[in-house]
Amino acid sequence: MDIKAMAEQDQATHHMPEYRRPEDMEWEMGRFKNKTKFLFHTRPERPTEPNAGFLHYEPGAGFRLHKHDFSQVWYVIEGEFKMGEKMYGPGTVAFHPGPHIEEAMVTETGGTLFFVQYQGPTTGARPVYEGRMNIKGEVPEITEKDLER
Repeated sequence: MDIKAMAEQDQATHHMPEYRRPEDMEWEMGRFKNKTKFLFHTRPERPTEPNAGFLHYEPGAGFRLHKHDFSQVWYVIEGEFKMGEKMYGPGTVAFHPGPHIEEAMVTETGGTLFFVQYQGPTTGARPVYEGRMNIKGEVPEITEKDLER
């Protein structure tokens, strides 16, 4: 069987890859007054699709300690970030298993992270999505409930 025929047969049970280019997208406002580019994001019709994209923080931006039931991986592209009590710069990879506590984070330099958030293997919890990190309009105040999911 040739490659084309095999691909056509497998499409009934397997999905083809999807490609996105960040330069084709606009930055959106995030809930911690950062900017986001969601290349992929969980949707009701595709609940296991990860949230994946970029987070850009201006100097002085960050967030306080909070927790999530899903899992995520970050890669520091540029800038320095104080996470907990330590500084991390470009090339750092952070893994947050599900469930996890996310340490307080702040950047004095500003910087950009690449992130992937996905369903927690042990919890089954899915990452939050539409309207939570890619906010349309005014950024709402962060509540204690926001820090619990």
